[in-house]
Amino acid sequence: METTLEVLTVGGSGRQNRSWPEDVKARIVAETLVPGATVNDVARRHGLPANRISSWRTLARKGRLVLPAPEDPVEFSALMLGPADDGPRSVGPAATGPEIAFGAVVIRLEVGASAERIVSVARALAAGA
Repeated sequence: METTLEVLTVGGSGRQNRSWPEDVKARIVAETLVPGATVNDVARRHGLPANRISSWRTLARKGRLVLPAPEDPVEFSALMLGPADDGPRSVGPAATGPEIAFGAVVIRLEVGASAERIVSVARALAAGA
């Protein structure tokens, strides 16, 4: 018995090379940065291969893809505290407050500085950079 194999093609090679606008790429990458989101979930939701989104994330890390501003205007940064015995820091009371290091600049805030105060200083530094 002879079997015949018939292949039906539907116009073209079957590959779809689409050009994605930069703002759409950025929005999709931003979705992967939401806590709890995974690249695979976002890729599935948009009908994309995960490796394409990963390559867009690499572009964003290198600064070649500008991400949209976060919806939540508050951003956090790391606060590093050093040992208290590394030499005299300032003239005045012995108690020290939080410090913000920005390059060679170190800003020492008062003891008990509120989160709002720390954020306002960090934003002022970022705006002047």
